[in-house]
Amino acid sequence: MNVSLNSSLKDYNTFGIDVNAKQLISVSSMRELKQVLRNNYSNELFILGGGSNMLLTRDINATVLHINLKGKELLSSSSDSALVRINAGENWHETVQWTLEHNLGGLENLSLIPGNTGTAPIQNIGAYGVELKDTFVSCDVIDVQTLETRSFSKEECDFGYRSSIFKTSAKGKYIITSVTFQLTRKDHNLHTEYGSIKEALLEMGIKEPGLKDVSAAVIKIRSQKLPDPKVLGNSGSFFKNPVLPVGQLIKLQDKYPDIPFYSISKEEVKVPAGWLIEQAGFKGYREGDAGVHKNQALVLVNYGEASGNEILHLAHKIQDKILKDYGIDLQPEVNIY
Repeated sequence: MNVSLNSSLKDYNTFGIDVNAKQLISVSSMRELKQVLRNNYSNELFILGGGSNMLLTRDINATVLHINLKGKELLSSSSDSALVRINAGENWHETVQWTLEHNLGGLENLSLIPGNTGTAPIQNIGAYGVELKDTFVSCDVIDVQTLETRSFSKEECDFGYRSSIFKTSAKGKYIITSVTFQLTRKDHNLHTEYGSIKEALLEMGIKEPGLKDVSAAVIKIRSQKLPDPKVLGNSGSFFKNPVLPVGQLIKLQDKYPDIPFYSISKEEVKVPAGWLIEQAGFKGYREGDAGVHKNQALVLVNYGEASGNEILHLAHKIQDKILKDYGIDLQPEVNIY
């Protein structure tokens, strides 16, 4: 267990926002985790995973508990599939690459998403036609008040678009300690139809892709479009892609005939938030060190010394413009503190 007082969180969030924590404790075992929970009131703890899906706008006047539980385990295996359990502190992209090294399919489209495995279910992370819930079996958690451990099934997690029970009714009640996935060992269901994966594969000269090829294509696309948080502070997609009633889309098409959309059902469609932001003139826009990425308008960036409030101000400016132009209320994907 590592404990430090008045500690900067700049290296613990991918935006690189320099705020301080009253106390920072990093735990690497269940014993340490229970000890910290036993010695602190849960409402005085700020739980931190990979720091990839947050915008910090203030100092944290509390004990920041960094979940650093490591470990990957093959629980069971058949000729068709395998169950794997990944501890919460494992880096998500490294987890995906580990599954590929074992020829396990299902997570390849989620390559290069920043963050840790334990926070992935909270957000129901997704990319290129795949969501975490597609391979999710269960997650083990600890109750921050009673210290009791239990498991949440997929159904109990109530997954939605970038949402789960851990963002709604169970928010702040549990800490995820590990996640179990069911992955394929053969007859992999490759998702290459979404976005520009097919195009990337063709550019790579691959006509019959395997798991690693799909992952490589996703990495290629994301690397071209999205900045590396280690180089340029960001939290990936800042806003959710809005889901609209078909009737609203039809009205928008009268004014914006080129507006792209993806059908979700007969009643609803999803519109790319990045397209809306780019059309509103914000792609590459910058105010001081807070800006919108030049290659992907969905990503807000910290060019060096931006504060969380400066980035939040820019986000509000974008939201106001999209609401005025399109009548669409953009919602942030990141958690704002």
